[in-house]
Amino acid sequence: MPQSATCHQCGAEIHVVERVGRRDSCPGCEADVRCCLNCVFYDPHVSHACREPNVEPVRDKDAANFCDYFSLGNPAARPAVEPSQAADARARLEALFAKKKN
Repeated sequence: MPQSATCHQCGAEIHVVERVGRRDSCPGCEADVRCCLNCVFYDPHVSHACREPNVEPVRDKDAANFCDYFSLGNPAARPAVEPSQAADARARLEALFAKKKN
């Protein structure tokens, strides 16, 4: 089944006819395609930056790996976390723990 996504590094269109191999690279910048940053499960806001609970932790998120759960995603389509949302969440946590210390 053909797949299409954009490169995590340069934003070039990536077209895959069969499956993404470990040695596949971006036609625009030669970055590894089969890496965490191009995976549908990649999420920097969760444990090990992966939403797949059974995955082995991968240290280098932009390098090719052997993860069995890899599924080509579209980094450009991921929702960005607004800085204000992160600051609000941090403030609520700090307030919560400040209450417990008193």
